[in-house]
Amino acid sequence: MTEELTPLPWSGRDDGAEAKHRRWHHAVNQSLAHTGSNAAGIALIGFQSDEGVRRNKGRIGAAAAPAVIRAALASLSAPEDLTLHDLGDVSVTDANMESGQRRLGQAVSAALGNGHLPIVLGGGHETAYGSYLGLDAAGVTATKRLGIINLDAHFDLRADPLPSSGTPFLQIATREQAAGRDFTYSIIGISEPNNTLALAQTAADLGVEYLRDEECGNVADVAAFVENFLARVDAVYLTIDLDVLPGYVAPGVSAPAALGVPFDIILAVCRQLALSPKLVHVDVVELNPRFDIDNRTARSAARLIHAIATCHAPLLQAPTAIQASDEPLWK
Repeated sequence: MTEELTPLPWSGRDDGAEAKHRRWHHAVNQSLAHTGSNAAGIALIGFQSDEGVRRNKGRIGAAAAPAVIRAALASLSAPEDLTLHDLGDVSVTDANMESGQRRLGQAVSAALGNGHLPIVLGGGHETAYGSYLGLDAAGVTATKRLGIINLDAHFDLRADPLPSSGTPFLQIATREQAAGRDFTYSIIGISEPNNTLALAQTAADLGVEYLRDEECGNVADVAAFVENFLARVDAVYLTIDLDVLPGYVAPGVSAPAALGVPFDIILAVCRQLALSPKLVHVDVVELNPRFDIDNRTARSAARLIHAIATCHAPLLQAPTAIQASDEPLWK
């Protein structure tokens, strides 16, 4: 492991050593303490990057998000079947976003190779291209029909010559098409007024299926959209841009939503996807702690990640404790 990716111990509320008191910080620290173990589980990877948002002329600050999301997760409950690994952070400190994306891809590929479900904590939505590079390097794109489902108010299909947080899915589409593969990309939460006609046309040209935010008020309708998406693919990459949520739920983003998709709908989508064995990768992006209020956005991100991790953990069939039987669960 490189110095860049060296994780730090977590801290949080501690009510006792019994399994019934287990929290995320206990589970992560248990994994860190048993460095010889790499039991399949949820693997958290931070991507500290503002460069994509800066290039996209947004409000910078997302580079600080991984630490804030970890803090929001730390004291949440951790069931016994939840194995958690913190793999540390990839940092973009020199405006070389492309190098950071490649390094993130290497970390994601390694996590997939160890049987984990990687969950990347962004960062701007440029995180997505690094995530894709990891899936590609791990052989997912070559062996399975990859589907990307984006919970987002924006298409992020800009054709700008300089890559940014607004271009990742067009970059992915271009690379997939060059490889002779289908580009399966669906979006939940598009804000029609916040996407130009040119972007909508690009989406149409690429065969992108999407639901507008105004169409996301009924959980059954959204669930049917997700089910149709799942039926068309073998491997699922879920990417969550927190600006899909209403601005009062997620004020701490680069572009807060005037409408957004209700939190309970987004939570239900995350659970539906996490219960599928097709889910192979997740990232959560665009948290900007500089503009958060009472940690609302960070707590929302943590709640979604908790739901994904706890729903998907049983599918990983990973042991939850590596210790002598007479020791507390996280010692």
